[in-house]
Amino acid sequence: MRLYNTLSRRVEEFVPAGDEVRMYVCGPNLYAPCHLGHAMSYIIFDVLRRYLEYRGYRVRHVQNFTDIEDNIILRARATGRTIQDLAEEHIELFFRQMDALGIQRAHHYPRPTQEMDAIVEMVQGLLERGYAYRADGDVYFRVLSFPDYGKLSGRDVDSLLAGARVEPGEAKEHPADFVLWKGAKEGEPAWDSPFGPGRPGWHIECSAMSLKYLGQPLDIHGGGQDLIFPHHENEVAQSEAYSGRKPFVRFWVHHGLLRLPDSPEKMTRHLGNLVPLGEALERFGADALRLFVLGSHYRSPLTYSEEALNAARAGARRLRLAATLPGGEGEPEVDPEPFRARFLEAMDDDLGTPQALAALFDLAAEINRARDEGRRAERAQAVLRELAGVLGLSLQEPTPYRADAVPFIELLIAVRQELRAQRLYALADSIRARLLELGIVLEDTPQGTRWRPRED
Repeated sequence: MRLYNTLSRRVEEFVPAGDEVRMYVCGPNLYAPCHLGHAMSYIIFDVLRRYLEYRGYRVRHVQNFTDIEDNIILRARATGRTIQDLAEEHIELFFRQMDALGIQRAHHYPRPTQEMDAIVEMVQGLLERGYAYRADGDVYFRVLSFPDYGKLSGRDVDSLLAGARVEPGEAKEHPADFVLWKGAKEGEPAWDSPFGPGRPGWHIECSAMSLKYLGQPLDIHGGGQDLIFPHHENEVAQSEAYSGRKPFVRFWVHHGLLRLPDSPEKMTRHLGNLVPLGEALERFGADALRLFVLGSHYRSPLTYSEEALNAARAGARRLRLAATLPGGEGEPEVDPEPFRARFLEAMDDDLGTPQALAALFDLAAEINRARDEGRRAERAQAVLRELAGVLGLSLQEPTPYRADAVPFIELLIAVRQELRAQRLYALADSIRARLLELGIVLEDTPQGTRWRPRED
């Protein structure tokens, strides 16, 4: 298996340092609900983990929650709530949406407010080693003390320093230095530390928590390409400075960014140019969202479009029907192994999901051809389901994301069945028509009435 490593700027053979893959993925900031750009990131790293496990690796997966930073404090203040209440609300929503997407849960979800001892210990260690300094209650990392600064992003250090600036109220030694600890301010949460009350800077949180839960070096550290600089560059500097220059991460894996049509900016909450994840799940379903994301290579940019998502929803249905409809009894049976070989070859080549999906759709077409000819395809269907599962595809009838709507739909189906039994067909048809207006299609089969979201 080969992966592109942002640090080396080339595709390299992936071999973990130990007997398990230690993977850290940057998680969400808990001040607002997730959008489709977040889903893109978590789908990609879910597929990476699934494929590593399919290939026989043990994976220990850690993903953080950012539950203390400027946006959370501002949102809590504006709504009259505590940062803890705000964080808990969005964590609960996050898990509900990720479960609906079929995202496997990480083994640990550390949160800065619950890991303050580890953060304080790391900041103190950087101070003792001379890589950090105090200034007016804050603690800064001294960038010039780390000669390799810029090696991840590939940026020239001199140009980075020339472009840096000092914000009002900062007392840096150098404009490029970044904050490790923010001194306490009136009305903001604060924690005690040897260098004064305050709260951590954003960058130090991930370094301290990944070190605590995974050690060093990490086999994989992942996130969007927008995090390469300054967030991940700063993580490299402070982590390697703290550890005595031991390598922090062996493989840096960064994915492309999601944009709206005609927008030069990535999808982000603070700009408002986003598609809420809950809305996308309701309209298209989890398998369609996965196919939309995985239809492009993970390092490429992705542009949101209704047409692409409708096509993905139709593609999900084609795979589902090929995997589930019964075939014939004749010979020769479909041989799925050439398709499996294509799938593995694509995934081994830097997680080539577009080519892997092409192999699945070709296998589905072969299954459908065999069915039309009355030939058997059970083994091929089993392989289709197996490989689709590696991509996190459920190949099940999509259900509305709003789980609380399901009992009411099933109740209306039961009422309709009773009306049909009483030959009150006009009333029964009115229920069917009203559900269709609401986006629910009823299909009467010999096994009973089934329902699915409308796909047009």
